Amino acid sequence: MISSISWLPKGAANPVPAVADPPSKEEIDEIVKSTAFDKSGQSDNEDGDEDMDGDDASNEAGEVAQALEVADALGRPSNTAKSGTSFDSITDGLRELDMENYDEEDDGIELFSTGLGDLYYPSNDMDPYLKDKGDDDSEEVEDMTINPTDAVLVCAHSGDEVSQLEVWIYEESDDGDSNMYVHHDIIISANPLCTAWLDCPLKGGEKGNFIAVGSMEPSIEIWDLDIIDEVQPCVVLGGIAERKEKKNKISVKYKKDSHKGPVLGLAWNKEYRNILASASADKRVKIWDVATGKCDITMEHHTDKVQAVAWNHHAPRVILSGSFDRSVVMKDGRMPEHSGYKWSVTADVESLAWDPHNQNLFVVSLEDGTVQGFDVRAAKSDATSQLKPSFTLHAHDKAVCIVSYNPSAPNLLATGSEDKMVKLWDLSNNQPSCVASTNPKVGAVFSMSFSEDSPFLLAMGGSKGKLKVWDVLSDDRVHQRFGNYIKRKIPQSGS
Repeated sequence: MISSISWLPKGAANPVPAVADPPSKEEIDEIVKSTAFDKSGQSDNEDGDEDMDGDDASNEAGEVAQALEVADALGRPSNTAKSGTSFDSITDGLRELDMENYDEEDDGIELFSTGLGDLYYPSNDMDPYLKDKGDDDSEEVEDMTINPTDAVLVCAHSGDEVSQLEVWIYEESDDGDSNMYVHHDIIISANPLCTAWLDCPLKGGEKGNFIAVGSMEPSIEIWDLDIIDEVQPCVVLGGIAERKEKKNKISVKYKKDSHKGPVLGLAWNKEYRNILASASADKRVKIWDVATGKCDITMEHHTDKVQAVAWNHHAPRVILSGSFDRSVVMKDGRMPEHSGYKWSVTADVESLAWDPHNQNLFVVSLEDGTVQGFDVRAAKSDATSQLKPSFTLHAHDKAVCIVSYNPSAPNLLATGSEDKMVKLWDLSNNQPSCVASTNPKVGAVFSMSFSEDSPFLLAMGGSKGKLKVWDVLSDDRVHQRFGNYIKRKIPQSGS
């Protein structure tokens, strides 16, 4: 399935991503230790009670097993047989080559031909049968090049056998015939649940190109999207320091200030670019400094798992969090002594979002298929009063897993649901009306996001593991109502 989608700003990616160096022995040992040997059912017999004689046989079996574990941990196929050794396959290969008759040539073959193949070319460049290696290299570089005009998306994808981040290229065209393909992927160790793109320069320079990933583990991994074939994140926030199992009891020791449950939501602060907020099943909200790798603030204002967090677009110290305790809480970093404002909702919170066009408005999507809108100005008079929604929209037949505001057109909101539908709403005057709907054929819709650069492109992903992009302006009703908000391209300086 696709659990999260993040658009990258155009031009943020390195045009030609670097290829990672092969992992060192220490890195391989760490991967094996953290991934391969944590699997259930792993034998505790270190000596191996196989019918093999001598230390060499034991060492050989151990090396084969380790190779299999490393390959599995890295998500790459292993050429080593899964059981026993590969001596039989080597013998079969030699038999196929028929090495015993290698020197016996057929009588009809002439070593020095006088046919058309004897043509002489003054230079290798003129010989059509010779191809310069540089041509292959240049074609490979061209295939891997990310153009500044390319739209880039990152999808958190989990399957039966592997979890990965997929970096997609979406190429727009004037004739409406777009092209979309996976540029490269990053194998990760746990099922991803949420992502947040960030440009904090973790490796120097003015800006970076990174993706933070929350998963079923209590840690948050940050990966460099400009590196291909990387096997380790560049930063890990929190996580497990030590795990022991004795007599069917697992003892876990967490790193300092770590979450103690799956990380369900992430939000990057675009103003304070080193700041990342996280929400967890451990009922906590944490504020991290990704530059130092430390947790600055831990908030415990919810009584059940926290599903979502979001920073206000206009007031970057104001943060929202939504929980399965059926509440939404707003905290203001400018008033750290204040307990915050709390809204009660009718069901478990699935997602929430601030209105990018109005700093006072936000929406919350719920497990019962409804979407509620709120105005924070109603909360300023009395923090303890019962705060009512501005509107309640019965949007879908099942849980509304995700909402996304259009960054260009005010009052245009997209909702995605477990009922497999995506709907577009006009929220004008707090009287929502459905403008368009579609079944994108991605299964239950878990993730969805409008593009900042091409604001009428809506990326959608769900339980089937498929990524779809919908140009919502292709719907006549959407074009008629919101077409005047088509974003004009601003010419770049120096071009």
